[in-house]
Amino acid sequence: MARTLNLGEIAEHLGAQIAVADALSQKFDAETLAALPVSGLGGLANAQPGQLSHLSGAAYRSLLPETDASAVILSEQDLQQCPCIALVVEQPYLAFAKASALFAVPLSVDGGIHPTAIVHPSASVAATARLGANVVIGADVVIGADVTVHANVSISDRVTVAEDVVIMSNVSVYADVSIGPRSVIHSGSVLGSSGFGYTPDQDGHLHPIEQLGGLVIGADVRIGAGTTIDRGAIEDTVIEDGVKMDDQVHIGHNCRVGAHSIICGCAGMAGSTVIGKHCVIAGGVGIGGKNPITLCDGVTISVMTTITQSIDKPGVYSSGVVASEHGHWLRNALRFGKLNDLFKRVKAIEEREKDNE
Repeated sequence: MARTLNLGEIAEHLGAQIAVADALSQKFDAETLAALPVSGLGGLANAQPGQLSHLSGAAYRSLLPETDASAVILSEQDLQQCPCIALVVEQPYLAFAKASALFAVPLSVDGGIHPTAIVHPSASVAATARLGANVVIGADVVIGADVTVHANVSISDRVTVAEDVVIMSNVSVYADVSIGPRSVIHSGSVLGSSGFGYTPDQDGHLHPIEQLGGLVIGADVRIGAGTTIDRGAIEDTVIEDGVKMDDQVHIGHNCRVGAHSIICGCAGMAGSTVIGKHCVIAGGVGIGGKNPITLCDGVTISVMTTITQSIDKPGVYSSGVVASEHGHWLRNALRFGKLNDLFKRVKAIEEREKDNE
């Protein structure tokens, strides 16, 4: 059920100042401002009376004077152009993110353990945990306080799930996985499956390298739908605190993702990759090479980039070929194969000119 809050409650939660433009100062008093009911959120162009909106970028500034929102989160510099009540903050987008949490309606799971759930006798499930229909809990599992496990989740042996974790439906958690407090695992994710490790014999037949490590997921981690994270071969795969992953991400065995990094949809990384803290891996990025790849803290990789070498300097990195008309692209692709010969010819010309000086 949707919530209705008054503007004073929202302002207190955000640490915002309630204000109006000078032209509206005679229209409202402080008590009226704080008591304004807010029943939801809306974009500047489509917000309705009773909704809260936000202005977080210059590209949307032209929409502000015409908005029908009852209140807008914005910065001090935009206050005088606001036609309604404003919540003035230093970082409007961050404030809007915090405001959105006030109106979120979580999917409900009845308290306790559903009659169709199967819990191994050796498992420990906190009294305040909620286990949905057809959940399976293996041996020596520990489920912490206020954990919510939705329908059809399978949690294998020796898994630890800390307090306030939410696991959405149809997630598979293999053995020896640890999930930190307040983390959220979205549907279809597979955590702790075997890493992709094989070695050939003299006949070329592939033999598996048993994956004996585990998977450690920190606090406040968000793992998107359909994401797969492999267990370690010997040591653990580690996802540090605050990491946020989009849908359909793949993390290979023995990888380590640093705290508060972001990994966008369809990105993938080969085993033993190390991502630093506060990195951004954009959609479709592939990371892997002859040797394990390490990215230092503060690296941003742009969309569809391929990373084959380690990066030791913070910054933005890109690769790939921008799309062009097919015939033009094909001609360039054929010429690319001759690039090394062209380089050698230019180098030889430069050396001859230098000798003639």
